[in-house]
Amino acid sequence: MTSTHPRVVGIVGSYRPHGTIDTAVSAVLAAAAEAGAETATIYLQDHPIEFCTNCRACLQQPGHQRGECCRQDEMADLLDQLEQADAYVIGAPVNFGNVNALTQRFLERCVVYGYWPWHQPAPTMRNEAITKKAVLISASAAPGVIAQRLTSVVKTLKQLARMLSAKSIGTLWIGLADPQHPELSPRRQRQARRLGQQLVASGL
Repeated sequence: MTSTHPRVVGIVGSYRPHGTIDTAVSAVLAAAAEAGAETATIYLQDHPIEFCTNCRACLQQPGHQRGECCRQDEMADLLDQLEQADAYVIGAPVNFGNVNALTQRFLERCVVYGYWPWHQPAPTMRNEAITKKAVLISASAAPGVIAQRLTSVVKTLKQLARMLSAKSIGTLWIGLADPQHPELSPRRQRQARRLGQQLVASGL
């Protein structure tokens, strides 16, 4: 029997289990679960994923379904899981002005959702429809207001959401993050709860 509950999947792109990103993603997922969603979490650190070589073989394959990558690893299984989701909570920390390498590697492998045959001057998306929601989460050692303005993290996370046919409905940013104290402030807890509820609410 097919479940009627929305499925929300968290993507944790942090190297630190139970760290700030993991804590924030879990808080949003907990609120979504309270609102009636089925939830699951994917820790990118736990899944061997090779680097994209930019061979563009996956971009040559016609059709609306994602292209097939020549890399033989766990990426296809991860994408199978993600395609079953109705919404995402995507979290990655700031490293050197953008998302960390773990998340960037995953994003680059999502190129399979694009179409760019050799004779075509520019790439297109295989499926232009935006049918899902996403909450974006990041954390920085710098104050949040400064980090959001001076880094490309939000733009990159929006690109990742777009590759997964999702639109961001909100961002949770934890500034002055302390790895030794990953707990969320009361303000961030309230924000996480609100965003989790919005993921389950009907409509984009």
